[in-house]
This record gives sequence, structure tokens and C-alpha cells, in this order.
Amino acid sequence: MSAPRTVPADFVRRAAEIAAGGGFDLGFPLDAAGVSAAVLRDATARITPDQLSRFTQAAWQLTDDELFGLGAAPVPRGTFKLVSLALIHTPDLGSALERITDVTRALPGMPPMRLETGAATTRLLVQVPERARALPPASALAADRLLIDFVMMVLHRFAAWLVGRRMKLVSMELPYPTPDPALAKNYDAIFGVPVVFGADIAALEFDSALLRAPIVQTEETLLAYLRESPNLIFSERDYDSSAATQVRKVLEAGVRGRTSTADDIAEMLSISVPHLRRLLRQEGTSLNQLREEVLRDAAISGLGRGESVDELSARLGFSEPSAFRRAFKRWTGETPGAYR
Repeated sequence: MSAPRTVPADFVRRAAEIAAGGGFDLGFPLDAAGVSAAVLRDATARITPDQLSRFTQAAWQLTDDELFGLGAAPVPRGTFKLVSLALIHTPDLGSALERITDVTRALPGMPPMRLETGAATTRLLVQVPERARALPPASALAADRLLIDFVMMVLHRFAAWLVGRRMKLVSMELPYPTPDPALAKNYDAIFGVPVVFGADIAALEFDSALLRAPIVQTEETLLAYLRESPNLIFSERDYDSSAATQVRKVLEAGVRGRTSTADDIAEMLSISVPHLRRLLRQEGTSLNQLREEVLRDAAISGLGRGESVDELSARLGFSEPSAFRRAFKRWTGETPGAYR
């Protein structure tokens, strides 16, 4: 089994900062996720999807709010299930998205949404809600940004799950300034397109033909999906078929793919090596970069499961533990011991 991809710890870090600004203590969710103070101090730190899910579940439990205090008003636990049940019985994606825009009008804690349908593309627009309760200005601004990030990711991935296919975006717009370049690149990876920052409103834009895609999920599959919530939302991408994703799958094959050459991978994908390199370059990555990311994710996941440095070094194909330690310090800025 391949190691799960790691995700930026930025979501957890910002949530903790917002909670502190509003007088809340997220010590319990952080402990539940195994997220240390050192991780919170590092804007570039990464955690596993499982850690992010445990943090979110504990935050739900602590706040009894499915947006854990980020919304304009509390969203009681169980709301996402009720909304999902309303969507699962629509005939197609267009009907489901129209329904969710209706539903959000009845939920004061949710950002208002609307659908703009065009001949070629459709835009799902999400507004920052008016806040009924007072927050310090800096905390309110940060909460708005984190809320939009979370809602846009859930909408994109849940829509793809409903129709059982990739929901490829034409564009993705967010209504705040561009973050640190390293974090901005993570947004591109999350949504599958270069994200435009500084827009007037948050918007997912996609091919209007997708509106006719039939809903393939049922109440039974929905209940199974909700049992894994929010882990599937954080760990599953939108049926991505990019060259980088296909290469990652080869490299993730027991992480033994580390030894796969460019020739091996190109042959598996039935393309030439120059074409493979060109595709990866167009997607802003390279074979070496993907190889490093796969090893980094496997190392972080292994440490989280309690594997020793010696065990990880051998399993990931390093010549000796010291070589693994040097690589880990390069990936994360910390030694394996400090990271653990």
C-alpha cells in the first residue's frame, strides 16, 4: 500500500491562530491530531490527511459546529449529512448545484452561493458571509479566508464524488491577496489549476457540459462516505488524470517506484521520455521533484506510525540511515527525531 500524500499544515496553523484570537483553546484538537507546537510555528510544515481529519473531527466535537466557528453563525453537527441527502436524490450535477444554492439561503452560518450558467462554462460563486458575532478584525479576516478555502475544497471534491468523475476546473478564483509562493503552489495542487488570487468573489469555473453529468451515488454510498468524513475530502483528489498524478502512482507503488527510471515510467504510460518530461514541465513539476515528494510523504507517514529511522531508511531504499536523515532535513527543515 502506498503512503498517503501529506498536506500543508497551514490549515491547522491558521485555525489555531484564529481560535486564539477569539478566545478559544484548540489544545484538544491539536493533541488529538498529534500536531506539535513546532509544526504550528512552521508555515511550511506538512501533516498527513489522517492528522488533518482527526483535528477536524475533534474541532467539531469541541465546538459542536461543522465549520468550527469559522462561519457567520454556528452550523450544527449533522448539517452536512442533511444537505448531502438533499443533493443525492437530484438527477444531475446541475440540479444538485442549484439545490445547494437554495439550501445555503436557509443556513445562516453558510456562505451564500449562486450559480451562473453560460453556454461554454458555468461559475459557482461563493460569498463571504456577514458575521453576526464580533471577532477582532484580524481574526475575522483570517476566519473569512480559511472558511472560503475549506468550503471551496469541499464543494469541488464532493461534486466530483457525486458524479463519480473528475471535475476539471477551467479556473479557480479566491478573493484575497496571493499568499506565500510555496503556499500558493499548494492551492494549485489542491484545485488542479493555477489559482487566481485577488478576485472580487470566490468562484469555481467549469465546463457547462458537466452540469448534465448524472448523480451516480446513493444513500448507501453516501452513508459510507460520511463515515469516512472528512478524511476522504482531505485525502482523495478529484479523479485527477494529470501526468504528474500518473507518475506519482507509479512511484508510490510500495515506494519501490523510487528505483523506476524515466524510461520505465514512460513505457508504463505508453509515451516517450521527452513527451513525459514535457508534460511534467507543463504541469510545473519534474520526475525528480515527484520522486522527492513521494519519499517525503512516505517518511512523514512512517514516522507518524512509529517506524524507526533505521526501518524507514531501509524501506525507502537509502544506502544508510544518515543519508535518510540528511534527506529528511532537506525536505522538512527538521531532523526525524525533532519532527516526530
